[in-house]
Amino acid sequence: MSTVTVTTWYLEQTAPTDLIPAACPPAGQGVRMVRAARPSPEFSRFLYSAVGGDILWTDRLGWSYAQWTEYLARPGVETWVAYEDGTPAGFIELEGRPDGVTEIAYFGLIPAFRGRGIGGHLLSYGTARAWDLADRRSGWEPVRRVWLHTCSKDGRYAMSNYERRGFRLYDTEVSEEPAAATPGPWPGAGDTAPGQGPKAVPAPQTTGATTQT
Repeated sequence: MSTVTVTTWYLEQTAPTDLIPAACPPAGQGVRMVRAARPSPEFSRFLYSAVGGDILWTDRLGWSYAQWTEYLARPGVETWVAYEDGTPAGFIELEGRPDGVTEIAYFGLIPAFRGRGIGGHLLSYGTARAWDLADRRSGWEPVRRVWLHTCSKDGRYAMSNYERRGFRLYDTEVSEEPAAATPGPWPGAGDTAPGQGPKAVPAPQTTGATTQT
């Protein structure tokens, strides 16, 4: 079996003031951040596979419905979703602990929404929510550390995005893993030039009563 060398980088912030926020997208772009406060295995699996399909996110593809349900119900697990004109564009998943440590477990954009100024804003917003996560959990210690890891299988801009937001490298690992093809979500997904993602479609004009069929 062929293998591939994978480098994993571990980064952290140790104070809320470490965060260097990115610029917000223009108001007319219709970008907003919403917490998926009601756990939904279907929605979370969609986000995971749609964002990670071209960057070898495979760890959770084999999870059962029960595994997704159990994970999402854990105290401290939060999913924040970026929307552009009402369409999910990406997400950031937080996994907090009562002892004041929060991990950014996953972060990324659906391919067609990359290069549109959303990623830096989503990471900034999500990191801020990582820092104030204990405010939403009764009895938890204030957050004193936010950490994450990324690797050479992730998107090519991931590491630089984290560093621009104020994350500092504290450890590096190199390992050999079995070579694998990207899982999808399907051939050709996101094949658009940077900044040329999908446009909003105006809602049809209707008059009178609607008819249900």
